Amino acid sequence: MSSAPLISVRALSKHFRTFRRREGIAGGLVNLFHRDYQTLKAVDHVNFEIARGEMVGYIGPNGAGKSTTIKMLTGILMPTSGEIVSNGFVPFRQRAAYVKTIGVVFGQRTQLWWDIAVIESFKLLRRIYDVSQRDFDERMELFDQVLALRDFLHTPVRKLSLGQRMRCDLAAALLHNPPILFLDEPTIGLDVVAKDHIRQFLKTINERYKTTILLTTHDLDDIEELCRRIMIIDRGALLFDGPLAALKEQLLRTKQIKFILRDGEQAPRLAAFEQALAAAPANGALHLERLDELTCRIVFDRKRVATADLIRQILGAVEVRDFVIEDEPIEEIIKRIYGGEALTPEAPASQP
Repeated sequence: MSSAPLISVRALSKHFRTFRRREGIAGGLVNLFHRDYQTLKAVDHVNFEIARGEMVGYIGPNGAGKSTTIKMLTGILMPTSGEIVSNGFVPFRQRAAYVKTIGVVFGQRTQLWWDIAVIESFKLLRRIYDVSQRDFDERMELFDQVLALRDFLHTPVRKLSLGQRMRCDLAAALLHNPPILFLDEPTIGLDVVAKDHIRQFLKTINERYKTTILLTTHDLDDIEELCRRIMIIDRGALLFDGPLAALKEQLLRTKQIKFILRDGEQAPRLAAFEQALAAAPANGALHLERLDELTCRIVFDRKRVATADLIRQILGAVEVRDFVIEDEPIEEIIKRIYGGEALTPEAPASQP
């Protein structure tokens, strides 16, 4: 990666001036002559850098400032204050030239023409972005291989399912091979198969073309599948910027071991093991749950119980056919951050 960041954001802020609307006809008349204004800090002094080829997850609750940040990075909105330099451009000042170097997908909007066939939209975009026929054919072949577009290329956009349209929008955003791709909720409302198509496509594009991707999403499976780095924003302020693994290490409370007994004859030995766990000094730090006749799960406090010790206890007590170790779901970690759990000074907003 280049030492110079591809995207640099410094003290970025976007404030909106709003007023409180009074109810009723009398309130409406009062509003005509007197308004109580207040300032909404959608984004407030945010700093970050993104290197070429990174795939970064940008998450936060509704109203946190994610989409506002994306709109400033794409040049749609002008910042109230602060600086953005993206691919050598200041987005809102040099928008006409800048937009030719980026791809953008908003989950609930399309850049395709509604009433014409998908392939006709692609051909129009090829001319708009001045893509050579050779490059166009090569990219369409890749898009079809990963996104399976061929079956609906001649279908009007209005007749596509949501999953089909999202795949076409991704292809359209990358037709000119931009170095940067901004994705705002690209998998919203999609089924499992459609999400998998899109995730595999993004991995392929990132690996083949080193496309830099900034992804906002509420689906944390997207983050875990695609991103090594995560940025968390809430109420306009950046709470965390660093490796996803570092966030888990800092805030992970529990782990779980799921194991499958070899056969039903292990039931008496499992009952004895369960009693032994209940009598152990660390009983409050773990919990054994029977999921079905042969499958059990132990959830334990990772700071009080060593994973290796617990595995030895399980294998010494019962015969198992298989077992798997899993971390606490990332959703639980993120919920605690949104709920106000502080990040320690060891994980400041910084580059991975």
